[in-house]
Amino acid sequence: MASQRNTGAGAEAELPEYAGHYRLESCLGSGGMGVVHLARSTSGMRVAVKVVHARYAMDPEFRGRFRQEVAAARRVSGAFTAPVVDADPEAGRPWMATLYIPGPTLSEQVKRNGPMDPDQSRRLMAGMAEALRDIHRVGVVHRDLKPSNVLLADDGPKVIDFGISRPRDSELRTETGKLIGTPPFMAPEQFRRPREVGPAADVFALGSLMVHATTGRGPFDSDSPYVVAYQVVHDEPDLTGVPESLAPLVLRCLAKEPDDRPTPDELMRELRSVAAAYDTQVFIPPPRTPDEEQAEAAADDPAARRGTAPADGRGERPRRGRGRRTVLVAGALSLTVLGGLTAAQLSGDDTQPARRTTAAQSTPAGFGEWETAPARRGGMPQCSYGQERLLCALRGRVVALDPADGRTLWGHDLARTPRSEPPVVAGGLVHPSLDRIGDLEALDPVTGRRVWHRDVPAYAGVRAAGDMLLLTHADGTVTGVDGATGSTAWSRRVPGQAAPYFVSFAGAADEPSAYATSPSADGRRTRITAVDPATGDVRWDAELAGSLTPVGAADGSVYLLVGGAVDGDAKGVVRYTPGGAATRRVTLPVPVGQAEAGVHGDTVYLMGGGGSLVAVDMAAGKQRWRLETGVSRGSRPVADGRHVYVTAPDGRLLGVDARTGKLLGQTRPRLGDDSDRVPAALPEPVLAGGHVYAGAPDGTVFGVAGSDPAAW
Repeated sequence: MASQRNTGAGAEAELPEYAGHYRLESCLGSGGMGVVHLARSTSGMRVAVKVVHARYAMDPEFRGRFRQEVAAARRVSGAFTAPVVDADPEAGRPWMATLYIPGPTLSEQVKRNGPMDPDQSRRLMAGMAEALRDIHRVGVVHRDLKPSNVLLADDGPKVIDFGISRPRDSELRTETGKLIGTPPFMAPEQFRRPREVGPAADVFALGSLMVHATTGRGPFDSDSPYVVAYQVVHDEPDLTGVPESLAPLVLRCLAKEPDDRPTPDELMRELRSVAAAYDTQVFIPPPRTPDEEQAEAAADDPAARRGTAPADGRGERPRRGRGRRTVLVAGALSLTVLGGLTAAQLSGDDTQPARRTTAAQSTPAGFGEWETAPARRGGMPQCSYGQERLLCALRGRVVALDPADGRTLWGHDLARTPRSEPPVVAGGLVHPSLDRIGDLEALDPVTGRRVWHRDVPAYAGVRAAGDMLLLTHADGTVTGVDGATGSTAWSRRVPGQAAPYFVSFAGAADEPSAYATSPSADGRRTRITAVDPATGDVRWDAELAGSLTPVGAADGSVYLLVGGAVDGDAKGVVRYTPGGAATRRVTLPVPVGQAEAGVHGDTVYLMGGGGSLVAVDMAAGKQRWRLETGVSRGSRPVADGRHVYVTAPDGRLLGVDARTGKLLGQTRPRLGDDSDRVPAALPEPVLAGGHVYAGAPDGTVFGVAGSDPAAW
């Protein structure tokens, strides 16, 4: 294998030219355990590849730690981390590729621009609290949260470097032989009881990180790591220069005892009370000037770039979305019915008209083959189908498209944040932004007008199930909100579930259930509870062997992955039928890493992070086929019985024979201007009327006939 000479202080003498299929282009940074490179995949996508130092590659202990880092990073891949694209912990030089996220680290930002102002600091702390909530929710403790491990991206802070040990960066040792962490950002228990470190240690590190962000130094400062360790355990933190609005909260984070520190949910609640006017979902840059607003509008409008008037002929742009505000309301939830307010209703020529393909002339009425661009710079549209409309979420907007020809029927402005889930229909109304914590609103599917809006007390999660919205609060209470009216139908705890975060599967049954799971203390069993979303009553409750994640429901059975949410690799599939047949388990011959799963009938389809697409026949009790698609990762697979459909990061739609696993066809790539960026959450294809609809990175939505992928 060819190698290239690396230059720069502290770099290794020889570096590989490739890691797997990724060509290494330049060095982004180096740590005690490895070097991080900017690299490109075969399709040109930019990734960050971490390669373990050669001197550690043969050390079983370090190789084991790297496996742990890969597993942890896969478990927490989402809105607040750099998603894992590929990895090979068993290579001669172990490596891991994550999505490349442009932006400075917090350490670089403070060094370059000085301490953050109070508003920036509040937004950073809110974003970090949300990140820790999601990280801890999947059972991961970072243990090395510090400014150099926080990236400041356009859409919020991203936490990186999970589980990595850096012995070169520290002279300290614990009784186990090696320090885990960086002294100025370690909690007292990491020095006193290193085997008992839990999530509260990350909250302590967040307190230290916020002192650094607001002052440029740490709360415990010394050139000697031994002195810092003593100060962390025994001395009070120095909060001089920390904004008064944040200082009490930071002080609570830096409590010596873990039980005295706030949880991430408590931090989010406190931060909302500090200032309700900022958006806790995003690290917002300073307000833009009118000139900048006008320039962005021109960049979004193809007609403006050509020097002509917009397509509507009025020379005006639709109004910009206003950031949503989360307001704490004491007592009962307040409800405002706003049926008379119009949601920026648009005609079909608001955006570029959809381009119909030749084959579209012969498609069934109501569905067609076309492509359209609801937003050129809105990211990868996340779409769903409901009320005879294709509903698509974009950055700052939700639109309804006519599935027959792609015309925009209406649009509704939202906060300009990236979207990780499509709009949903519950109670006959469109709920445009359940992937964002905040106030709730529902839209008329025909006109896009706002029907109702609610400012709700703080909640930690929300999921649509049937005609209801289920809000999970920090204390474990669940509130059922009627999707049609916005009124509270019930509020209670779910027995056996301390903090139930629900999943539900559309079209799985006439009476859909919401499912909550919780692992046993030793991680060897999982309790799963099915709840009636209309009443909050428990339909059934079971405890099953293994660490399990529900991925689908069909014909009265629930399908679960074994191990996928715990260590990043799905090792098998379980079918559980309450009160019915015996539980069936199928072990996969080869585990599927970072699996996304979909269910059709009695078959479970798994899409792996490295491009593996697997079909598991639960009726036959075996893996039916495995296809290596060649894509770096894919969306959740969707099937119609004849074919399986997957969206790729470059915008391609893949069609696979559901019986044999043969790749039948694929659409062309649609990368757009930002060809080196792909979203953390790939939108799954949408099936409706015999057609398949998908979103692409260039901002387009397109529809093709599902009957013949070979003709795409």
